[in-house]
Amino acid sequence: MERAGSSPSRRRLLKGTAFAALPYTLLPSPRADAHPAPVDHPNAIWEPASPANYTAADRPTGDPVDLVIIHVTQTTYKNTLPVFWNPRKQVSAHYVVRSADGRVTQCVREHDIAWHAGDWDYNARSIGIEHEGWIEQPEYFTTAMYTQSAALTAAICDRYGIPKDRAHIIGHYEVPGTDHTDPGPHWDWARYIRLVNAV
Repeated sequence: MERAGSSPSRRRLLKGTAFAALPYTLLPSPRADAHPAPVDHPNAIWEPASPANYTAADRPTGDPVDLVIIHVTQTTYKNTLPVFWNPRKQVSAHYVVRSADGRVTQCVREHDIAWHAGDWDYNARSIGIEHEGWIEQPEYFTTAMYTQSAALTAAICDRYGIPKDRAHIIGHYEVPGTDHTDPGPHWDWARYIRLVNAV
């Protein structure tokens, strides 16, 4: 469960330079003993987050899903996944989208509650999508990333009956009480919503 107050922010956890410098062989990897799980999005690959970093649930039976929250990792794709694998980090997202080719990786099943928004109510009612890159570096927001992410968001909206508009597809900065600014000023919302509705 997310902690309020003194816990480090999601961004600080993702940006941790000391952690990023660790060799991958020293990091706990759920892949060693994990059973392959069916993904919720047909084009996604499965790289499960540690069960310590999300809440098992039965959505939408227990909680309705009515939001998609867009994030930017503030680090690379390959450095994001080990953060979600590490049970001490207490952070996860349902999906990560890679910049170069738009690869979609699922880390938490949609019926479970990922810890990505910094607000329990928003976590409980949303699907979180991380995008590789930095908010101040728009070159990370490639056509492949926009296209694949929009297809993912459209599919999520269709599954849960979520309207494909800016009231229901929001940035992390729009979560009440957050100190986050992602996806930042270079994220092209008009383009993104247009792509989501074109799928």
